[in-house]
Amino acid sequence: MSDFKRASRVAALLRQEISRIISLEVKDPRVRMVTITRIRLTDDLSYARIFTSILGDEEARKNALEGLVRATNYMRSALRKVTDLRIVPQLEFILDDSAEYAQNIQVIINKLHEEKGSEHDNS
Repeated sequence: MSDFKRASRVAALLRQEISRIISLEVKDPRVRMVTITRIRLTDDLSYARIFTSILGDEEARKNALEGLVRATNYMRSALRKVTDLRIVPQLEFILDDSAEYAQNIQVIINKLHEEKGSEHDNS
C-alpha cells in the first residue's frame, strides 16, 4: 500500500515540476501549448508515461510532441536538480486525446437533446 502512495506522490511531484520546466525553462516554442494531464509510473518508479494535452491542429500537436521528445534529456537533468529522487525516471510523452474525445461525445449528446426537443415541438 505504501508503494502506491509513494508512486502517487512521485507522479504528482513530476507533474508539477515537468509543467514548471516546460513553461519556464524549455525554450522550444513548439511546446508552449502543452498541458500535462496525468503521469503513470512503473512500480519501480524508473519509467514515466506522461500524458499531454496539446492545443492546436494535428501539425501543431505533432510538432509539440517532437519538441517534448527533444527536450527530454534536459528535463531529466532539471528534475535531478530540483527533486530528491534517487533515480529520475525515463520520460515518455504521449498525446492524451481524452479531452477531445469527451468534447466529441458532448457534441453528440447535445445533438440528441436537440433532436428530441424538436420531436416534442412537432407533436
